[in-house]
Amino acid sequence: MKIISKGIVLLLLWSILLLHASWTSGSYKDTGKELIIDLPEGKLSLIPLNQNSVRVQFSQQGSTRLEELIYTENVQSPKYTIKETSEEITFRLQRLSVVFDKHKETLTFKDPNGRVLLQEKAGGRFMESSAIQGTPTYRVEQQFLSPKDEYLYGTGQFQDGYLNIRGLSRRLTQVNTQIAIPFVLSSKGYGLLWNNYGLTDFNPSDQSIQLAPIPNKSETLTVDATSTSGNKREVRQINAFTASIEIPEDGHYSLLLDVGQRMARKHYLSVDGQNVIDVNNIWLPPTTSIIIEMQKGKHEIEVQGDQKDQPILYWHKVTDQTAFRSPVAQALDYTVFAGTADEVIGSYRELTGPAPMMPLWSLGYIHCRERYNTQQELLENAREFRQRKLPIDVIVQDWQYWGKHGWNAMRFDEERYPDPVGMVRELHDMNIRLMVSVWSKIDPNSEVGKQVSAKGYYIPESEWVDFFNPEAAAFYWSNFSKKLLKAYHIDAWWQDATEPENDDLQNRRINNGRMPGELLRNVYPMYVNKTVYEGLRKDDPDRRALILTRSGFSGMQRYAAATWSGDVGHDWETLRRQIAGGLSQMATGLPWWTYDAGGFFRPSNQYIDTEFHEQFLRWLQAATFFPLLRVHGYMSQTEPWRYGKEVERITTQYLNLRYRMLPYIYSQSAAVSFVGSTLMRPLVMDFPTDHQALEQRHEFMFGPSLLVAPVTEGQVKQWNVYLPKHTEGWIDFWSGENMNGGQSVKVNVTLGKMPLFVKAGSILPLGPEKQYTSENTDKPWEIRIYPGADATFTVYEDEGDNYNYEKGKSATFQLKWKDTEKILEISDRKGSFTGMKKDLILNITVVSPQQGIGVKASTPTQTVTYSGKLMQVCSAQNE
Repeated sequence: MKIISKGIVLLLLWSILLLHASWTSGSYKDTGKELIIDLPEGKLSLIPLNQNSVRVQFSQQGSTRLEELIYTENVQSPKYTIKETSEEITFRLQRLSVVFDKHKETLTFKDPNGRVLLQEKAGGRFMESSAIQGTPTYRVEQQFLSPKDEYLYGTGQFQDGYLNIRGLSRRLTQVNTQIAIPFVLSSKGYGLLWNNYGLTDFNPSDQSIQLAPIPNKSETLTVDATSTSGNKREVRQINAFTASIEIPEDGHYSLLLDVGQRMARKHYLSVDGQNVIDVNNIWLPPTTSIIIEMQKGKHEIEVQGDQKDQPILYWHKVTDQTAFRSPVAQALDYTVFAGTADEVIGSYRELTGPAPMMPLWSLGYIHCRERYNTQQELLENAREFRQRKLPIDVIVQDWQYWGKHGWNAMRFDEERYPDPVGMVRELHDMNIRLMVSVWSKIDPNSEVGKQVSAKGYYIPESEWVDFFNPEAAAFYWSNFSKKLLKAYHIDAWWQDATEPENDDLQNRRINNGRMPGELLRNVYPMYVNKTVYEGLRKDDPDRRALILTRSGFSGMQRYAAATWSGDVGHDWETLRRQIAGGLSQMATGLPWWTYDAGGFFRPSNQYIDTEFHEQFLRWLQAATFFPLLRVHGYMSQTEPWRYGKEVERITTQYLNLRYRMLPYIYSQSAAVSFVGSTLMRPLVMDFPTDHQALEQRHEFMFGPSLLVAPVTEGQVKQWNVYLPKHTEGWIDFWSGENMNGGQSVKVNVTLGKMPLFVKAGSILPLGPEKQYTSENTDKPWEIRIYPGADATFTVYEDEGDNYNYEKGKSATFQLKWKDTEKILEISDRKGSFTGMKKDLILNITVVSPQQGIGVKASTPTQTVTYSGKLMQVCSAQNE
């Protein structure tokens, strides 16, 4: 035994010597642009992108690089240092360092102070060869450690209702109402972008079970639905399915339900007779997830869904780790960004492209319904907005205006739209822009479709244009430009169903048959919107682009693309899920988002149903503080006056508030474009160490100053609001009352009032009420000062509807409040542009319970005329 023991010791010592011998200075290579470490399983590369981000790539012999779609900007490679010891290799940038552990072969990411931001899990790197449609590929996975107090946000817009997704399973696919963006933002001070274009599983589960139908347990429903061929009535049979699962130990478990079809009609899951998921909508994503507590032992599962469903339930115990897995890849590839949320997203946009300035008019009210049936109908409603003094900037023509010419024929049916040019001209005379729905799906029997078919430009066995084929994309744009843009001078574009709908790339070849669709399964919306944006910049260079689109991907912010949450219902639970979904997208760096205020699918008695009127108003109130404000509704006349005087009155109040906030909103949209900021902000962006703030799913910041707490339940007189930790406290927008931060408060609400607070130590510039964003008025601005701390705000202005700002044609000035001295300093104006007002009348209002509250302008503390020169205003607060 002693001899054997000595032998074992000698063997261990020899193994350690061999391990250390393998890590000589030649075990890695510094190319001057990256660090390459050779491992037995493959090559590990650390590529610095800027001073707070590093791209990690692990590849094996035979890996084929795909076209780079995410990182587009030519950023100079940053300087770095490398230090090696017997235990580790440290790769150091100014704002981030990466430590490679020689024994565990793991990476640890640290901030400049040496604090750990993120760690790979030992043994958590996985890569194995595979194939898809005969093309060699790989299955890849990377696991990371996640401490118990970490909060994670992102992966795009999902319908499961979660904002903090630590431990939650999600399947990242593009479908109606779901936008997959493989980016997460951590409360620990980092962001992670998983660089893969195909399907990705976030926190995947290896345990699963196929559910079996329950005999004689079904019900039949008839619904009005939308489809790729228009409106239709569907008869749906809802079946029940069952299975049993064995749980090995007590704990919290993440459950992922896959209905087994490309879209679901119902999400229903019960465990041991207790319902844990119950969501109904005409269309739903194919998967949904939840985290629940479960005890050791056997559990009975029931799922309800469409008769054609083939449901599978996946589950795993929630542990202190996070994982990304892609079944189709060419390399294991991810990027870590370090810093505050704004620094992370600013760095991401520096590398993937800035978001261009949206037109000023896009920040007003966008009115839509499904749909205007004639030119006369559209114009009559536009005129009615103006006659009723309801602010509006954009009216939308939804689908099927093409009529007899075929789906998306890129022309108006002359019988219903006899003079589209005149229609656009009349709208412009009313200072209203027109947005038109255009699809990437074209009827093959239409004039354009026959050419697409003849040239082989469709994705096989579908009616979707193959935008991966540059020739097909160019042909699409040439028709778009000639038949719609140049023919009618339409202002904005609604690129619908850019997923493509129903995840239609699966099992299909793309780019003229050159590759499997699975390789680029999640990036079809990137190609569509790139085609349209670049075409607009070329063929309509003097007008800013606005593209509204139903799907997105990392990097798409550079194409002036705003997403919306798709064809959703109208109830309270749906409202809550949309807000959480929008905030999740904000955490991924794509800054422009909205929803169909009031819901897309609405009740048949919507015009007289007071319960729906309450729901509509709460949807609208929340949307007043979204990046874009838009109403829409299926088979509905969505104009506010259709719902009675009270709905119209309250709608007008919030539209007036939106237009009054334009100086604030437009200045913050400039921060989105120029410094990578975010307008609609999950609370992790401003309060990353306030754990109670991090738990909030529906509260958010709108810009740096406004705390928005939407009411998401019916028939309430009070609403519970958490005021995040802020030393100087919060000021109620409606009453001027100051409240301490770090507490939950009950706020009185009415149908016309939602909770809204302003951070003490803020400056809120408000303009006059307007009927449209470019209305030229000499009425003064109101500069509301919320005292309690020093404050600054930079006002940005430009021409609002063109790209002259890219040539320096813009102006800024800074407002600076010195709280102790009660002095407001207004800086010199920097820059100029055509049409700039040389003089601005500013009503300075120091907010208190007596003044500066609510939507209407109040009696100012002082009034000054600002002429672009430095000035100080003494604004002693009224006692």
